[in-house]
Amino acid sequence: MSPTLTVTAWRDYDLDACALPGMFLGDIGLTGPVDQECDRLWDLGARRVRVPGVVDLTATTGSAAQAAHAVQALSVIRDLTARAVLVEWSLRLDPRDEETSLVLGHLQPPQRIEGPAPAAADEALRVWRGTHYLGKCLWRQGPGFVQIRDRRWGDLRRFTADEPHYREAIGRLAYGGAAASVAPDALAEFHQERLVLQVGELEWWLPYRVNRWVQEAMAI
Repeated sequence: MSPTLTVTAWRDYDLDACALPGMFLGDIGLTGPVDQECDRLWDLGARRVRVPGVVDLTATTGSAAQAAHAVQALSVIRDLTARAVLVEWSLRLDPRDEETSLVLGHLQPPQRIEGPAPAAADEALRVWRGTHYLGKCLWRQGPGFVQIRDRRWGDLRRFTADEPHYREAIGRLAYGGAAASVAPDALAEFHQERLVLQVGELEWWLPYRVNRWVQEAMAI
């Protein structure tokens, strides 16, 4: 069973609208598989969701529980971002980490970044907010292939694979998995393309399957 992550949810994006009667959904414990729980939040009408605490990527080394908690929270943020739900969350990075904020730049921007010096954290957050849009890094399942479309680095990078073990690897890593659970060549290529993030002993799949298109699919 997944550890419980309790989020707070509202029925609208706008703070003023969230203060109206009937808009507050309350605190909701997520105890099941993340994909099912995010479907449940959407069906409940959640359009603004607050993830409590801080997603701490500095405390995952050597702690399986911390790694699992961070991956669960990141998975919720990713899957809700795919639905264009507004997610409020905070992130803690190693002070020397200059890349993870870019790697995670397809997710809803956090409210704050902790760890780096204030000026560096403010700049990373400014860039994240200024360059974020829905569909920045996504994957889709085609007939006999998977395709990833990644614009996190300023240009469009496409990665297409028709080998079954790539699709299997995505399934195993989608909500965090051990490196040994997937084919080494697939994992190596995912790391080369920065499509997975190592969180403690877990490997976590970064792209999302978009649930709401902001323009015609052919343009994506």
